[in-house]
This record gives sequence, structure tokens and C-alpha cells, in this order.
Amino acid sequence: MPAAVWDQIHTPLLYALPVFVVFMAIEVLVVRHAARDDLRGYDARDARTSIGMGAGSLVFMALLKAASLVVFVFLWTYVAPWHVPADTWWSWLLLIVVVDLAWYATHRFSHRVRFAWAGHQAHHSSEYFNLSTAVRQKWNPWVEGLFWLPLPLLGFTPWMIYIAFSANLVYQFFIHTETVDKLPRAVELVMNTPSHHRVHHGSDPEYLDKNYGGILIVWDRLFGTFAEERQRPRYGLTTPVDTHNVFRLQYGEYAKMIADVRAARGLRAKLGHVFGPPGWRPTDTPAVRQG
Repeated sequence: MPAAVWDQIHTPLLYALPVFVVFMAIEVLVVRHAARDDLRGYDARDARTSIGMGAGSLVFMALLKAASLVVFVFLWTYVAPWHVPADTWWSWLLLIVVVDLAWYATHRFSHRVRFAWAGHQAHHSSEYFNLSTAVRQKWNPWVEGLFWLPLPLLGFTPWMIYIAFSANLVYQFFIHTETVDKLPRAVELVMNTPSHHRVHHGSDPEYLDKNYGGILIVWDRLFGTFAEERQRPRYGLTTPVDTHNVFRLQYGEYAKMIADVRAARGLRAKLGHVFGPPGWRPTDTPAVRQG
């Protein structure tokens, strides 16, 4: 791969991996010696599954970045009405905020549209909530590319976009933990925190489809998707997957969606199973929430 191309798709996530491993080890020790009975901690098999899914996701994310690079460079070079400078502090701050808003949009879309949820649900499949859960990532990130498209059109250099998204994911790694209680009120008001993200991973009815933010929680407060952590959530999907098979975790929901489409009567019902929210059913069939 030419150096110029690699520079465009290079990701801080690769440098962050050793840091992730160190913090997982620290969390294991903290949980093991904590005088609390409300921490689920780690399950070895669950953690191995999460780490394996994370390793696979790096490959698929690299493919997405390689594929989107050509499109992004074309849009930035020939279509964008202006170019945002890459050597100023304000352009990086602006990009971090814009990327976080794009993350909120794609994250909310991934929870409310079934074909996108079929890929994203793999991240929510663990019934544990720890730093290994953070790396339990999907192998089907293609929907995210659609939400990245406006960024080169706004004039942000493609390599800046990849770095900003990677920084967003690195931040989110650290909020996947039960060992940190609520932070000071000012922080909880603006930032996404472990408390807020525990809610997002909860399968309790009052926690479903809440707290989509990446770095900032202000988007959820603005758009009506915020929920406070009132009690420790029950983690995982509303219908437990009861498997550690990574292929079933990654592709099982796609198989169910295809089966529903094939069994559906009429075009509307078929489209509803693809573009409706998870658990959507025709009006004469009771809806069953799937995630």
C-alpha cells in the first residue's frame, strides 16, 4: 500500500490497542478486589468472544476506510466549496464536534432501522459491561460510511476525518465500565460518561433507545433521547442470544431478518422488516422488541 494512501487511512486505534489491554487488566484487578456486590465483572469466555470480535472489526473497518477514501478524496477535491485548514486548533475542535454529531445520527439510525440494527446489535449482545465489551464491535460497518459523506463536502480533509472518528471511538472505550460511578454534575451534564453509557447498554424498558452520544451527551439532551441512570441496568439484548459463536453474533440477526422478509405477505410487510425498527411486525401481528 503506498505511503500516501496509508497516511489517509492510518488510525490511532492501532496505537491505542496496548493501552486498551493494560486498562482491561487494571479493571479485572479492581473488580476482583472491590468491596461491592453490584459489579458483574468479567466472564472469561464472554471477554474472549468480545476481543475476538474486536480483532475482526479492525479488518472490516480498514476495508471501509480504504473503500471510502477514494470517494472522500474526490468529494473534498472537486465538490467541496471550501477546504477547512488542517493546521489550526479550531478546525480540529470543530471537526470533533461535527463528527460526534454524525456519530449520534448513525448510532440512532442503527438502533431504529432494522437492517442497520442487524449489524450493530453484535455490540450489545454481551450481558456483561466492562472494557472488553467496548471492543465487541460489528463486522458490518458499512452504514457508517453514509453518515461520513457530508464531512468531506463540508471541507474537512479526509485524513482528519478518520483520525477524529478514531479519537471518538478511543474515548468511548473508557466509558464501558461499571467501576466508575457518576462523575461531577458539570461533567455528567455535557459529556458521555460511564453512567450514561450503562443506560445505553441496558435492556430495561425505560433504558431502551437512550443515550446515543459518543463523546458528548448534549445531543441526547437536545433531541429527547436522554435517560438518567436510576438503577444498574440489565445488560444485553431483550432476547438473549445465548451463544459465544462470533458468526451467529455477527450475522444471526441478518438471517432472522431475511427469514421474516421471505415469510411476509406483500411489499409493505417485506419493506417493514428491513426498514422498520427492530421488532416491527405488520399491524395484525404483535410487535416483539428484538434489542
